[in-house]
Amino acid sequence: MGFDVLYLPPIHPIGVTNRKGRNNALRATARDVGSPWSIGSEAGGHQAVHPQLGTLDDFRCLLAAAHEHGMEVALDIAFQASPDHPYLRDHPEWFRWQPDGTIQHAENPPKKYEDIVPFDFESRDWAALWRELRSVFEFWIEQGVRVFRVDNPHTKPFAFWEWTLRDLRRRHPDLIFLAEAFTRPRIMERLAKVGFNQSYTYFAWRNSAWELRSYFEELAETDVAEYLRPNVWPNTPDILTEFLQQHGQPAFVIRAILAATLAASYGIYGPAFELGEHRAREPGSEEYLDSEKYEIRVWDLDRENSLRPLLTRLNQIRRNQPALQSNRGLRFHDTDNPSLLCYSKRDPLGGSVILTVVTVDPAYPQAGHVLLDLDALGVKPDSAFRVRDLLGGQTFDWYGSTNFVALDAAGLAGHVLVVEPSGEPA
Repeated sequence: MGFDVLYLPPIHPIGVTNRKGRNNALRATARDVGSPWSIGSEAGGHQAVHPQLGTLDDFRCLLAAAHEHGMEVALDIAFQASPDHPYLRDHPEWFRWQPDGTIQHAENPPKKYEDIVPFDFESRDWAALWRELRSVFEFWIEQGVRVFRVDNPHTKPFAFWEWTLRDLRRRHPDLIFLAEAFTRPRIMERLAKVGFNQSYTYFAWRNSAWELRSYFEELAETDVAEYLRPNVWPNTPDILTEFLQQHGQPAFVIRAILAATLAASYGIYGPAFELGEHRAREPGSEEYLDSEKYEIRVWDLDRENSLRPLLTRLNQIRRNQPALQSNRGLRFHDTDNPSLLCYSKRDPLGGSVILTVVTVDPAYPQAGHVLLDLDALGVKPDSAFRVRDLLGGQTFDWYGSTNFVALDAAGLAGHVLVVEPSGEPA
């Protein structure tokens, strides 16, 4: 499909104590595999591979195969432990014990993780704990990993991240750290300042054209753009938004086009996204029904409704258009229909301009006029110009700043247009 990073959830041994069952059930059956984020068992901890996944040599082979295809492997780093992690036996001082001899399970309100216990980053032996956790990164770096998605970094001290990331990057400047933090904006911004290269965003919950424009103008045009680099995801293993739940295939098409064209970096949790999985665990929940967080699923990747052709084409466009590979140069253009979103991105090295128009209405056809800032497109006032749709294949001859667009998410949800100011191919 043209993605260049394969993101893996934690690949470590999974605990048995308080293991979760299917759909986050508090009691597991003998056949339940547990959650990969409940890390650690008698088979090892953060520097081990789950025996059912293979060996460390197998992991190295996966890395080598990915590199042969021009891809990187991103590894999920979650600094937490199952009650069976060897750390609890060997270093009980790294945890906060209650008077009755138990450890309070982890929480990230409103979510509770009964199968996970948190580290005490302020324990008396904090220095040894910090060094050990840094060594987890060092171990996987030695295996060849260069990209890390860090789970819930906002629940750990900023000082720890600043110390760890600065030291690792001093020795390995090519590392990429993605902060998986859905929290207050100032906390997300602070994580970027202490060393995270990229950050998750609130893109998944920005649905209207006005919401999307306001949010991305903040990311692109304020001082936040100087230090926070967004990585946008329409879904994650934890997040199935109401928009995707309620509006079927057209909603997935809309979010794919937006994600691929608004930010320099985007990702999908697939094949759930690829196949339009939209069933929530229960009404009002954003958790997937039969989530892969708690069970192993087998997917029919050849289903007719697969978004593979769309995602493949979007990634081809991104690879061929430098304008879409940068967060710089994003400019929004007005429309006379609130269900149409229009924006352009210019190649920072002075090359082509990409103009994207997307409907944000998954239910009904939408039409209206785009009111273009011609200077941002490199087009002279009151002149004719041509736009070529890289997604749908059409070519349109436009004139001046006001031009008509009609879109239908059930068929064509958006245009990804190359602007040809002189009428010559860009």
